[in-house]
Amino acid sequence: MTDFATRRRMMVDTQVRPSDVTKFPIIEAMLRIPREEFVPSDKREAAYAERSIALADGRVVLDARTLAKMLDALNIDGDDLVLDIGCGMGYSSAVIARIAEAVVAVEEDEAMVPEAQSLFGEHADNVVLHEGPLTEGAAAHGPYDAIIIEGGVEKLPETLEAQLKDGGRIACIFMDGALGTVRIGWKIDGVITWRFAFNGTAPVLPGFRKETAFAF
Repeated sequence: MTDFATRRRMMVDTQVRPSDVTKFPIIEAMLRIPREEFVPSDKREAAYAERSIALADGRVVLDARTLAKMLDALNIDGDDLVLDIGCGMGYSSAVIARIAEAVVAVEEDEAMVPEAQSLFGEHADNVVLHEGPLTEGAAAHGPYDAIIIEGGVEKLPETLEAQLKDGGRIACIFMDGALGTVRIGWKIDGVITWRFAFNGTAPVLPGFRKETAFAF
């Protein structure tokens, strides 16, 4: 029988702590949430590998290092309401739920929504699951203190920018071809100012690509 608890500790000790993630709530959350339950059954053995785990076409569970560093850079605390875009089967939201006051998780894949809802019932009772297009977020529950996007972004929809509270923070993996950088945006007086956080990559989410102009 696979000892997932030991693998979980190894993930934190070899992927998270060495990446300068030292905030105890993040460490504790990643030690507590069983990542293997939030991936497809045929991917469980790879749940703690040092890479993202495929969920569906173009969708992944972000690797532990990337997710932990994004949460660290967002500096989420126990009073924050967090919007988690593209939660998949819910791993990121379940982790964030142990750090924040509440999480609104957005997922548009009809196959993953019931799985996420069931897992939240077991592991995160302060998560609200919103089914709908990722690009539209969940305005009815906002505005949000922090927003995190679980995949690559070429262009951030204005709809999501509008759901960030003034003084709030947003984390995105901006992709330029195969290269990606994680940036944290701070919204001040209605304007988001971006700063580089670290290098990271992820498949670009549906609806988050730049429009391409056709030349004739």
